Amino acid sequence: MQRHKRRGMAVSALVILSMIASACGPETPSTAQPTATTGTAATQVTTEATATSAATAEATASSPAGLTGSISFQVFGDPAELNVFKEVVAGFNKAHPGPTVNIIHVPNQGDHMSKISAAFASGDPPDVFLINYRRFGQFAAKKVIEPAGPLLAKSTTLKEDMYYPQVLEAFRYKGELQCIPQNISSLAVYYNKDMFKAKNVAEPAADWTWNDFLNTALTLTQDTNGDGKTDVYGAAIEPQIIRVAPFVWQNGGEIVDNPDKPTTFTLKEGPAREAVQFFMDLRTQGVVPTEAEAKAEDGETAFMNGRVAMVFQSRAATPSFREIKGFQWDVAPLPMGKQKASILHSDAYCIAAASKNKDLAWAFVEYAQGVEGQTIAAKLGRTVPSLKSVAESPAFLDPTQSPANSKMFLDIIPTMKLVPVLSTWPKIEGTANEELEQAFYKLKSVDDAIDMMTKDTTEDFAQGSSEK
Repeated sequence: MQRHKRRGMAVSALVILSMIASACGPETPSTAQPTATTGTAATQVTTEATATSAATAEATASSPAGLTGSISFQVFGDPAELNVFKEVVAGFNKAHPGPTVNIIHVPNQGDHMSKISAAFASGDPPDVFLINYRRFGQFAAKKVIEPAGPLLAKSTTLKEDMYYPQVLEAFRYKGELQCIPQNISSLAVYYNKDMFKAKNVAEPAADWTWNDFLNTALTLTQDTNGDGKTDVYGAAIEPQIIRVAPFVWQNGGEIVDNPDKPTTFTLKEGPAREAVQFFMDLRTQGVVPTEAEAKAEDGETAFMNGRVAMVFQSRAATPSFREIKGFQWDVAPLPMGKQKASILHSDAYCIAAASKNKDLAWAFVEYAQGVEGQTIAAKLGRTVPSLKSVAESPAFLDPTQSPANSKMFLDIIPTMKLVPVLSTWPKIEGTANEELEQAFYKLKSVDDAIDMMTKDTTEDFAQGSSEK
């Protein structure tokens, strides 16, 4: 299970659009019953709910007039995440019997983006699709998204002030809200409570520091077999710009020269360079898996298998982690540098401008990102709800459901920062990740990696900023 593919597997959809203009769009969704998803191939699922005649009459009375036909809804995620989307669709079908929402499921985000790009290039995109704010700019720039702002303004059930403002800002392009965000997640440290207890290590505090984290990771890194080889690591973290960025911000630095219209990375000197070095030294210190080990088993899987004590991930990992039976776990905020800082992780539901059933598409988005739909998703664990009322409700904060410390995700909202929202950011991110990985695993020096990523992204920054 790997949410953030390396550059070769998550090529910018901008590039794909130009290469596959004649590619086929998404397949016609099946009407078969939901099935488990395995491998990397895309699968399609239609989820239909049945209701009693009384419930049907009640739902029909409250449904917008004229909702008929069907729409496609493309999402990505592992089977545990897919179940969340199935439940949301089932709830919509119960509230609005008659029309159909067909789920197109793609297991990983890289293939999801490729499939969406191909569908737009062929003129047959999904009616509604899930997308991260770091990747939606390329579609907003081409005006292939139906702007959500005017639709939200007309809604009788939803208003902008019901959402956390940070997450709405993430999905604005040229001042207009493009998509409706489902979550306001952030990077967190998931940790194995049993390992901490066994080694008599204090669980992470709300104000733990970089040194606290490093010392904890060193203590929890173990050779349990006595063969001189590390078989349990203190932590797992991917060498990516979205992982490095919060460390830079915590140290008082910036990753780019201008967050609104950036022209270059600014990681070479001062606080930013110090933060990058701390991050890169985690491998030198031996508290994270080697390159070969990381390629063989991603951090989430290693955590679930008891081979790492801590893993850095967003809230999206929670549904899978709730399947863990062998140990207790919880979440903590990122360790703090000179100041607290976190990074926004947020996905949204977007409507394609080419959709032939926009009324149904909006009705589904309005339901899914309304109180009822977000409550369903919150109970199943995947999201930190973007609706303030749901995020602050027992549906999300239930301490009987892991993680017990879900409130931590709300406490860190004021410290959230965003990476730039550019049409070319996916390509920029891919280039940066490739170089950071080289430095992390000591295949080149940190300075050489920074120099290369800075040089190779100059044109992409220029293009993206000129379109804003």
